[in-house]
Amino acid sequence: MLHIPPALKHRRFFLIWLGLLISVTGSQMQVAAFQWHIRELIGTPNPLALGGIGLARILPVIVFSLISGTVADTLNRRWIMFTTQSIMALTAAILAYLTLQGTITIWSIYLLTAVQAGAVAFDLPARQAMIPNLVSRQDLPNAFSMSSIAFNAGAIFGPALAGIVIATLGQAYTYWFNALSFVAVLIALLLIGPVPQDAKKASGVSIPAMAEGMKFIVSKPLILSTMILDFFATFFASATTMMPIVARDILHVGEIGYGWLVSAESIGSLFAGLIISQIHVIRRQGPTFLWSVVVFGLATIVFGLARSFFLVMAALVVMGAADTVSTIIRNTIRQLQTPDHIRGRMTSINQIFFQGGPQLGEVEAGLVAQLFSVPFAIISGGVGAIVAVWWIARKWPQIRTYDGNEPQPAAVPAD
Repeated sequence: MLHIPPALKHRRFFLIWLGLLISVTGSQMQVAAFQWHIRELIGTPNPLALGGIGLARILPVIVFSLISGTVADTLNRRWIMFTTQSIMALTAAILAYLTLQGTITIWSIYLLTAVQAGAVAFDLPARQAMIPNLVSRQDLPNAFSMSSIAFNAGAIFGPALAGIVIATLGQAYTYWFNALSFVAVLIALLLIGPVPQDAKKASGVSIPAMAEGMKFIVSKPLILSTMILDFFATFFASATTMMPIVARDILHVGEIGYGWLVSAESIGSLFAGLIISQIHVIRRQGPTFLWSVVVFGLATIVFGLARSFFLVMAALVVMGAADTVSTIIRNTIRQLQTPDHIRGRMTSINQIFFQGGPQLGEVEAGLVAQLFSVPFAIISGGVGAIVAVWWIARKWPQIRTYDGNEPQPAAVPAD
């Protein structure tokens, strides 16, 4: 029998969750539109041009991540999010305007993508560090499960809507819809009111404070091992950025088929998130985490080998489900292992790994696809992800035995 997920019973978390559900739909519309837009602007298959989006996203993360964590631990996390969400709405509106005017170029797409990525570099540490302050300790895994559902529901409907909007209204309207979607988060942030955080123990925005965050992560094998595996698995298996080429030049489908292919991973993620949201306690978290990444790699190999639209869809669905299982477990481990006063710094350093992996992986996939082929880039990425699991499990054996009921050092304030 289905029950209301406990995290949604916390009013402030529910408001933020609902706002993010709407906002992610708009953001994923834009992500899918970017890749299709670049393919249309160039006029020919060009993996390097598509991979450039990944580079534009990751450079601001690398530049700002260390300082953004200290900012999230020192300043008001709620108002940090209000500022970053406003910046992302403005850049989406500029993209829409330039596209309608016919003055948009690949380089302006790269530049505005970098601006949005800079805002995300400050938004994510503040948002993830705030979640444990919105729910009780026992409901934290469920909160991350629900966050995954919000992201993946938006990632299903966003690309599918992008294909429909591009085909009917035009490219610019995907950007307009994204700009409007950020309003939902801004309203939620106003409604939740002040959110308590332990800023008294924070060391301020300084180099010693950044160093403290890095030292903390190095001292925690469970946190460090999950971050490194996250990076390598997504670095090698991020060839989904080649989706416009897969859709048009291998599977020979149009905008609508492309939209569903982009949504496929999120369909699997949504189902996995719904199932996990009904599980009260997740046991054997370490082995489950490792095996989920192995399944992710195997499904990536099938994706690269497939030449049927439906087989590609099935492989992508499995990839999404496996990735969601690993995401929920690793986020729960990290947040519960981290005290509140350093949680922003832990998350900001973590985003270098989990955003750096896929974004740099898009560049790597573009280079490999350019040198060999798109299928080879995808297949080799799946193999690389499996090898990464083997290496991490050998180097940090603690993750192989982690159950999830071990004592946790981090106190999580309840509502």
